[in-house]
This record gives sequence, structure tokens and C-alpha cells, in this order.
Amino acid sequence: MLRALSIRNYVIVEALDLEFAPGFTVLTGETGAGKSILIEALSLALGERAEAGVVRTGAQRAEVVAEFHVPVDSMARQWLEAHDLQSEDGCVLRRLVDLSGKSRAFINGTSVPIQQLKALSEWLLDIHGQHAHQSLQKTSSQRELLDAFAGTTALAQSVHNAFLHWQQARQQWEQWQLQSESVREEEARLRDEVRELESLEMDQDSWVVLQAEHVRLAHATSLLEGVQTALDLLSEAEEPAQAKLDAASERLQSLAAFDAALLPSIELINSAKIQIDEAAHGLRRYVLGIETDEAGLQRVESRMQAMLSASRRHRIKPEQLHAHQQTLSLRLDALQAMGSGKALEQAAQDAFADFERQAVELSARRGAAARQLSDAVTETMVQLAMASGRFDVVLTPLERATRTGLDEVEFRVAAHAAQAPEPLARVASGGELSRISLAIQTALVTVSPVPTLIFDEVDAGIGGRVAEIVGRLLEALGKRHQVICITHLPQVAARGHQHLSVIKTEHPTGVNSTIHHLSPEERVEELARMLGGMTITATTRQHAVEMLNH
Repeated sequence: MLRALSIRNYVIVEALDLEFAPGFTVLTGETGAGKSILIEALSLALGERAEAGVVRTGAQRAEVVAEFHVPVDSMARQWLEAHDLQSEDGCVLRRLVDLSGKSRAFINGTSVPIQQLKALSEWLLDIHGQHAHQSLQKTSSQRELLDAFAGTTALAQSVHNAFLHWQQARQQWEQWQLQSESVREEEARLRDEVRELESLEMDQDSWVVLQAEHVRLAHATSLLEGVQTALDLLSEAEEPAQAKLDAASERLQSLAAFDAALLPSIELINSAKIQIDEAAHGLRRYVLGIETDEAGLQRVESRMQAMLSASRRHRIKPEQLHAHQQTLSLRLDALQAMGSGKALEQAAQDAFADFERQAVELSARRGAAARQLSDAVTETMVQLAMASGRFDVVLTPLERATRTGLDEVEFRVAAHAAQAPEPLARVASGGELSRISLAIQTALVTVSPVPTLIFDEVDAGIGGRVAEIVGRLLEALGKRHQVICITHLPQVAARGHQHLSVIKTEHPTGVNSTIHHLSPEERVEELARMLGGMTITATTRQHAVEMLNH
């Protein structure tokens, strides 16, 4: 709900602060007083295009601030929370325009792009008139309103989700089809490569172990001859090292009685004897275990050659073959897991069947509701001096299914019997557009998500009984929405719960337009002026009182 509007230095308004109440508010004033300025300034706050000419003469910039009450469960509150712009105090829209026409926009004190201001405003307020800022002209809003009227909002969302699920499943199936031939070729190649590498029976250390074994087998004769020579020198020759160490130890031991300083040397010699003995023991075991194995050498060389050949084919080092084998095995497993594609094809078919079932139901329920809404709006148009007019909600089947269903929703209207129904957005007359919008809003009063409705020129070209009907319709609409109507008809103004008057004054520095709330007495005078023009008589005043009390 619009709570307040503040305007500074906008066209002929120097300073204006207004507070608005729930229900039906009327705005009146003499021709040229500036009634349209309220709509234009509010449109600016809602994101309409800014122009340099709106800045009041002598001022540096124009400013418009609109404050709204936003219920916790409203779409506007959800939008604010989704964009991290919520405030405990509601919602404040602010627009600044400088002399060059450059503008800045703010939501709850945060600077935002104009696009965000316009997006939020669609959940706050609709202006119905010749210069309309209204969601009713958008096909997306028309579809949403029909769904709300039909009670199919939840089903429409389910259709949307089912469509996305079908598209995802279909893309997976189509991708598999495109890749299936290359996948099969890759799978066959990988199977051969993995089989070849598995035949080598490798682990991560195989190449290092083979290299060491090859070196040992290739030098077996040299190893045997060298180890035997070392063994002879240590313990098996005519004068081995062990015998010489024994002789040295015995000689020093006999001398140690004369000088104890020889004892450390004796201990070292004895220790060396022990180590040489252990070394000789180990060499004997080595000699017994080593043998020349030409067949073993050939087997090692053959395996090494196989690994070298495989590494050249895969363009990697021999020690990387085992890790490469594991990588190829994982890829092969992934390709084999794709199977024949039948599961993907079936999933796509099931997803489409689910979408189609829900979309067909949605179309049927929309069709039934479209006829009801068409009749209800047409009936109201007849009451609003459009007796030969016709309103149609047209469902056009789409060539291709979309996330919104199987058909396109469009509001069409014919203001006269001779006129073919046209899209609502093409209606040229501001008065007709306002009355048609009023008829639609009356039919949709229980489902429209927009809390504040403003009607401009809603009574253009009508009067008498029709004017009274318009007033009563707006009054009834005000019981569920906040309704603000700019009118020149006393029959409409008399039905308002609040009454605002626009007054234009001239002074030496220029023209200024102001708006203020009328007291009961002032309201009688304003209605009398609207009834009788410049000459107000007791009769017109009495008529005004009767209209207010009726």
C-alpha cells in the first residue's frame, strides 16, 4: 500500500508531502491544476524514464520519494528479501533527476539500477490510464492473472518444473546419441589398451625392480669372481687378513703387560676381526646364492622390452605405465556405465509424458477460466458505457511447448461492435483503456497481487448513470485494494473514502501546484464546484450533500 509521497522541485511542484490511507481515494481539481503531476511523479519513482525538463525552474534537481507498506507475505517483500533490500520500515523508493536529465534510483537507501526499480514496482502499484505503468499490458502478467483466476498458479509452476526436467533429460539423451558412435570407438580402443597393459602385470615399482634385477643378472659372472677374490683375501688365502689380525693381536697382547696404552689398539683389532669374520660369512652366503642365469636374464630383458614398447606407444615413461593403466581403466568403466542409452531415452520419454499430462490439464483449466473471465469483464464493460464492447481471453496453441505450457495467453478487447478484438496493449484511447482495466480489475479483485491501483481518465467520455456505476465499482474495489482515482466526475468523487484536491497558484516567482486533504465541509464545496462550475448555489451544495450521503 502507498503510504506517502514526497515531491520536491518537480515541474510546477515546489514541495509536496502527501499521506495516503487504505480504501478508495479520489483526486480532483480544475483543468490545468496539475492532477497529472501526481501520476507522472509517481511513475518516475517507479522507474519510468527521466527527462531534464521535469526539474522545476530555478532548482538544481527534482526528487520524488514514495513510501509503501509491504506485508510480510507479499510478493514485494519476497522480491526485497531475494535482493537483500528489505527494511523493517517497509519500502521507500527514491528518484533524483538533475538538470542534465541524469537520474539516480534508490530502494530503502541503497542505490540500484533503474531495471530493479521497475521490477519491484510491478508488485507495488499499477497505474491504469493513457500513460500507463501497468502490468496488465504484459502477456506474462495476463497469463499469471488468468492462472490466479483459474486457481492454477501452483499447477503452472509444476508445469514449469516438469518442462525443465524434460529438457534436461532430453539433452542428456541427445548428447548420448551424438556421442554414441565415438564412445563405442573409444570404448573398443580403451579395452584393447587396458588388456595390453594388464598383461604386463605391473605395479607402481615394477620398472625399478626390473632394472635392478637386470643389472644383477647381466653382471653375475663378474660379481661371483669379485666376491670370491674378496673372500680369499679375508679368510681363505694362504695368509688371509683374519690370520694377520690374529698374529698382530697376539703380539700386542704379550706387550700390553709392559704398557697398558696398547689395550685400546688391541680392542680395535679384535673388533675388526669380528667384523671381517661377519663379512666373510656374508660373502660365503652370497657366493652360494649367486649363479649365472641366462634364461632369467632373457626373461627380464624380454619384459623390459615389452614395457619400453608400451611406453613408446603411449608416449610416457616406463615408470608411468601403471598409473596410466589405472587412468584408462577408470575411463573405460565410465563409458561402459553409459550402457546402451535406453535408460536415457526412457527417462526423456517419461519426463515428456509427465510434462504433457500436466500441461494438457493446465490448458483445459485455463480454457474454462478464460471463458468465465471473458464474460465477467464483458459484462462490466457494458455497465461502463461500452455496451457493444467485448473482452476475450484468447488461448493460442503454441507450435512448440514452452515452460509456460502448451498455449499463449492474450487479453484482447473490442471497444465497439465494428472493431475486431485487438491485444489489450494496442488500445489507443486512454479513457477506454482505463475503463477496460477497471473491468478487468473488478473481475480479478480477489486474485490480483498488486495492492495499489491508480486510475487516470477512468471516467473520460461518460456521465450520469454510468458515472455512478464507475464510482461504485471503484468503491467496491477499494475494499480489497488501495485505489486512487483522478476524476472530474462528482458521481465518482462522492464515492471516495478520502478526497484530495489539487490547487494551482500563481505568484511572482512562478506557478506552484499543491494537493491537500479535504475536510467534510471542503468536500461539499468541491463536489458543488464539480456539479455547477464557477457558480455555486445552495441547490448545488444540497445536491453535493445528497451525493455524499447516498
